[in-house]
Amino acid sequence: MTHSKVILHPDPSRTVVRPFEPGDPDGYVTEGHSRAERIAKRVLTLDEAQLKAELERITDSFSSRQDDVDYILTRRFEQVNGLGIDVNGISKLQKLVIGGYFSEEYSFEAAALFNPSIVLNHDQSGLPEGTIRFVLSLRGIGEGHVSSVTFRTGTWTPGGEIEIDDPCPAGIPPQLERSEGEEGRESVYLSCGGTRDISETVLFPFTAAQRQGIEDLRLCSFQEDDGRISHLGTYTAFSGLIARSELLRIGEDFHHFEMHPFRGAAAQSKGMAIFPRRIDGRYVMLGRQDNENVWLMRSDDLLTWESGEILIPPKYQWEFVQMGNCGSPLEIDEGWLVLTHGVGSARNYCIGASLLDKDDPSKLIKRMELPLVHPSPKERDGYVPNVVYSCGGLIHDRMLLLPYGVADSFTTFATVPVDDVLAAMV
Repeated sequence: MTHSKVILHPDPSRTVVRPFEPGDPDGYVTEGHSRAERIAKRVLTLDEAQLKAELERITDSFSSRQDDVDYILTRRFEQVNGLGIDVNGISKLQKLVIGGYFSEEYSFEAAALFNPSIVLNHDQSGLPEGTIRFVLSLRGIGEGHVSSVTFRTGTWTPGGEIEIDDPCPAGIPPQLERSEGEEGRESVYLSCGGTRDISETVLFPFTAAQRQGIEDLRLCSFQEDDGRISHLGTYTAFSGLIARSELLRIGEDFHHFEMHPFRGAAAQSKGMAIFPRRIDGRYVMLGRQDNENVWLMRSDDLLTWESGEILIPPKYQWEFVQMGNCGSPLEIDEGWLVLTHGVGSARNYCIGASLLDKDDPSKLIKRMELPLVHPSPKERDGYVPNVVYSCGGLIHDRMLLLPYGVADSFTTFATVPVDDVLAAMV
């Protein structure tokens, strides 16, 4: 592996304005008079001078990092439930100030930025020959150890350095367009139409099943039967008690998103990764539902996944404890290249690879005896020591670009010829 000098560290200055809506603790609920109503009515007691002064304080707090603060506050006012006031008689100034009381600035990657995945950007125009443009997803952790998904863009020429575009200083929260299904298992449809750059998009928890985090997005460029490419992703929704797998559909411009819970026995686990096209007319998925082996599943329905079969069991010392995938399989001439993680002694996480038959991915052809990447003395320390982990790589011109997280803290990159990976397999 050739290790890059590029490192993405968490940046506490990057923030997003998200909803803040305090409620009443058990035993102190006032029926018919929500806490939101009480707060709003307090704001309505302010005279115009007091309202202007308060709006100036709110604007000063947000404007150094956020654009169009008036739009953010107005939208927040419209979103708040239970205000219990006559909105028709409220001035624009009052709406803005009330919106400010129900908003908070959240540093979504203050503590960690890790577990990346990578796909080709739809836009490959204007690049030098041999250079590609990519989109990188990352798991950011902020206050309360809540995980969100953030994005970066960059370029790479095999044999050259990776370049990451500077992210925008602030994130823009998606707007909930609608939700479908029963509470706790609902699908949500989101719009980030106000974003100008992919790096502004931040996906933070929207449903009760995601309350504690949207974790480890595994992006995939999925080829439809008619040749069209769409971006899908699998991720872990964590409620704080239960982890389950869900599907992310991404619009071509990375401005529109759909989040759908999976159904079936396999959905009640984490670490699912979809193959980038149908095989024999069926969807194919990797999983780790027993937390020990890599599993293979097939389904006629993209959202329904049952148990399947064990595909890659632990074999070598660095994977004796458990195995899982490190993203969607990558199609090459020789078959399906599957990046894997293995957990060994002292809970060390390493990254390896296996090769599956292209026509029948239930056939394991060969696998690496030693890992591609392992925790090194210089990359060992962090929030969770002795861990290297990826949620997906990218192949271009027979070179593998592997972004990976270190110690659940930061992200870096490595590259290696595909032929070298295959030569290291037995």
